[in-house]
Amino acid sequence: MGIKRFKPTTSTLRHTKISDFAEITKSKPEKSLLRPLKKTGGRNVYGRITARHRGGGHKRMYRLIDFKRDRIDENAEVLAIEYDPNRSCRIALIQYEDETKSYILAPLEVTVGDKLMSTYDKEIEFKAGNCMPLKRIPLGSAVHNIELKPGKGGQIARSAGVSAQIMAKEGAFCFIRMPSSEVRKINIECRSTIGQIGNVEHESQTIGKAGRMRWLGRRGKVRGVVMNPVDHPHGGGEGKAPQGNPHPVTPWGKATKGLKTRKKQKYSQKYIVRRRGAK
Repeated sequence: MGIKRFKPTTSTLRHTKISDFAEITKSKPEKSLLRPLKKTGGRNVYGRITARHRGGGHKRMYRLIDFKRDRIDENAEVLAIEYDPNRSCRIALIQYEDETKSYILAPLEVTVGDKLMSTYDKEIEFKAGNCMPLKRIPLGSAVHNIELKPGKGGQIARSAGVSAQIMAKEGAFCFIRMPSSEVRKINIECRSTIGQIGNVEHESQTIGKAGRMRWLGRRGKVRGVVMNPVDHPHGGGEGKAPQGNPHPVTPWGKATKGLKTRKKQKYSQKYIVRRRGAK
């Protein structure tokens, strides 16, 4: 696992930094765990664009990831570490004793041949890749793939290189510091996986060229200041004109930097102990 740099033979390779994929041990995915993945082009069910600058990209198949880890008290062996085009982290192919195979998010320290287990109440080894309730995990531990409701499956801390930290336990809740620095209360019966997610170098990558963005399904953007006034509030003017507005806005006039969009009476407000960015 590392970053691959190139000799500057072209202007794009001069800045390109991508993964060397050294940790990948299997090039072809498990066919039984693949499902078709249809592209939306950023459009919703009514055909209207709700996410701009999306389209094209390489064809992908979805890998079925076991976020629930509901094979309780069963040993599983790690068969391979694979690349997943649908997420930033790597995935691990595991096999249970009855030869059933499954994909999980690959933790940093897990390698081929390791034995992993998921449990509720059984005493198991405290190591990366094992899954257990928050009440059984010591304070200060790094965890990922955290449930918000018991049995629903992991929803938090699932991208490359991230982990959350268990800060305290009080009554029926566990206080967890999220990757965003937010401190949140989560039911102590919710389960999570021990350790930090792998592919830590992901944040150090540089795309390098527009073509690689297109492979990922991301189309180019046009700045508002070079548009006409009919198309954007920043548009118009003679020559190279500034945006004009005292604060930058979206094409629809909404503030685009610093505007808080979270609902004041959101149901999960009571579970947030400390907001991200709070002093």
